[in-house]
Amino acid sequence: METISTKMLFPFILLFLVSIAVSAEEKDDITAKEKNLSIIPLPAIAYNPTNGWLFGVAPGATWFMGNRENTSISSGLGTLIYTTKKQFLFTAKTNVFLAGDSWNLMGDWRYFISSAPTYGLGTGPQSGKPVGLGIEYQDGLFSSPIPDAQLMDFNYLRIHETVLKRIEDSRYFLGLGYHLDIHSKIEDNLLDLEADEPVITSHYAYQTKNGFSPEKYVLSGISLNALYDSRDNAVNPYSGRYVFANLRVNPKFLGSDKSSSLLWLEYRDYLHLDPDRPRHLIGFWTYGWFVSSGEVPYMDLPAVGWDQFGRSGRAYTQGRFRGEDLVYGELEYRFPLQKQQETFGGVLFVNTISANNRMADINLFKYLDYAYGVGLRVMINKKSRANLNLDYALGRYGAGGFYFGINEVF
Repeated sequence: METISTKMLFPFILLFLVSIAVSAEEKDDITAKEKNLSIIPLPAIAYNPTNGWLFGVAPGATWFMGNRENTSISSGLGTLIYTTKKQFLFTAKTNVFLAGDSWNLMGDWRYFISSAPTYGLGTGPQSGKPVGLGIEYQDGLFSSPIPDAQLMDFNYLRIHETVLKRIEDSRYFLGLGYHLDIHSKIEDNLLDLEADEPVITSHYAYQTKNGFSPEKYVLSGISLNALYDSRDNAVNPYSGRYVFANLRVNPKFLGSDKSSSLLWLEYRDYLHLDPDRPRHLIGFWTYGWFVSSGEVPYMDLPAVGWDQFGRSGRAYTQGRFRGEDLVYGELEYRFPLQKQQETFGGVLFVNTISANNRMADINLFKYLDYAYGVGLRVMINKKSRANLNLDYALGRYGAGGFYFGINEVF
């Protein structure tokens, strides 16, 4: 694992200690019965073009940290995966509400020894991006064009932790976060600077233009966070709204290669279609992710599928669309498949993505890349509403795939 400097970890250690202190303060009021811990130790066996065959475990858990009448459900998702492409993927993601919803703690930890394709910046066809036409690396001299995916190998460490305090008896929360992202041992497989006609990848062109190393980079920062969460259930909502804003500042003195800031804005809502069957609804999810100042390393730029729980952009590989700014929207129709019971349900969904490329005059909303699909839901715990879900999605440029997971997508 990569070496992490003390100045990078100090904000995280401080937040982690605050989390422990707050949890300890509430612990005496929580009985084992109130926690209602439910663990689902799912095996993970799957296949996709990015990873090949995947083998491992993907456990999920739900529990209550206080009285169910005034405490929201907490959840955790994890993966421990090895793939036939010699990738190792570890993740641990949590959303915890302490007793009475007095605090909300959100965590996102990952360590990857991995590889992934990248397609340059911006939505739209590859033919509209500089790398698809070749890049002018000297006056009048152009590199060989790359018409499709650009495979990269890398190690990746992420430590994100956010602590939010509830404002009196409202559903508003305010808090601070620490975020560390380290990409290292990067191998840009298509890059060939020694060829008679050099092959220059999107990653290399962006990194060198903006003064970053193409082999390793660090993004370390603190965030200011505001949350409104009135959902009746965080893992499978039937009603309520979710609004989240995160302003992340990445100064050099905390270890970032260059100073920058990122803004995340998110909104979710749920519209009932049948008052007698709350599971029959339309869900809406949208977020915007923007580089608000400075320059950010290539693989830390806003990209689809890199939200906390990695649920956005069904049909597309993680990171398929990337840009200095990105906007995402999804609409999902959810319905029961039984007249009286709630065990089985179905979903129909459509999503769309737009990302820009400031180097190629691709503005936000110039291209909208969409996907659509259908899914099955099996409710395995009626008290927590925990679902197993199986989705099939199709998108543009031949994209598509099956998705298997726990809980609703949003």
